[in-house]
Amino acid sequence: MDPMNCLLRCAMTLAAACSLAVHPASIAAPRQPTLKPNAMNTSPYITTADGTRLHVKDWGPRTGQVVVFSHGWPLNADSWESQMQFLADRGYRVIAHDRRGHGRSSQPWEGNHMDQYADDLDAVMRAFDIKGATLVGFSTGGGEVARYIGRHGTARVAKVALVSAITPIMGQTPSHPHGVPTAVYDGLRQSSLTNRTQLYKDIASGPFFGFNRPGAQPSAGLVDSFWAQGVQAGSKATFESIHAFFYSDFRDDLRKFNVPTLVVHGTDDQIVPIDTTGRAVVKLVPGAQLIEYAGGPHGITDTHKDQLNNDLLAFVQK
Repeated sequence: MDPMNCLLRCAMTLAAACSLAVHPASIAAPRQPTLKPNAMNTSPYITTADGTRLHVKDWGPRTGQVVVFSHGWPLNADSWESQMQFLADRGYRVIAHDRRGHGRSSQPWEGNHMDQYADDLDAVMRAFDIKGATLVGFSTGGGEVARYIGRHGTARVAKVALVSAITPIMGQTPSHPHGVPTAVYDGLRQSSLTNRTQLYKDIASGPFFGFNRPGAQPSAGLVDSFWAQGVQAGSKATFESIHAFFYSDFRDDLRKFNVPTLVVHGTDDQIVPIDTTGRAVVKLVPGAQLIEYAGGPHGITDTHKDQLNNDLLAFVQK
């Protein structure tokens, strides 16, 4: 047989097999969240009430205390892998999902706003029947956690940790004049439309990890990881999420916190400045504990991962 014909036949056979393999994903979604069996610690998908498929990482022993992570923009659950592996190795069950429009989750046209993000987190909590969990939210994920409590309460929650979080409100508004200026918001949205892949490179190689500071030692690996996660997300989802993380107001949500709360923030966070976020949260949440990382940038989950891992472990063990 001619080699080219053979190659063509093999390709057609493989394509047909792949088509059959993925066909079930096109089946209409149920009205309530569903969960695939996960007996072998595989990464399942759940389907939300509006048909969105969310990719979920579920690591660690099934009997362990549960810690649930919510990631930042434009990342996905992989951004938490250092913290998840550290806690799973110490007997905790750790769960994190890719936000809709991000990572391996599906990319619906609608729902790229904080209320829906919170409802999606609720879908994860219900699908896994999670109770007594510690919720940990980084940056945009911190807002997601806060809005979750604002909309769904703390019946399934034992503790909350907000890491470099956008709470109580990040952007400058008439009622929040000291927030991040509107010009930054406009620049992010324009850059996202013009060349978002370059935007992710610029953010990661500069202020996110503090690599633009004198004496910093940039890591090409961290920059590449940030970029890879960012381009895996959908362009519309990441564009609309800018408005969600910049202007969502979580002050009323934070007033509903009634569980132990840890706030961790770097003092040199150039993305989400500590004065109007981390230090403001502890004024709204009675008894909240603030840990400041001197000179820490926004991306302390990587640049200060050993310190953060141990601080989270101490918090969940209390």
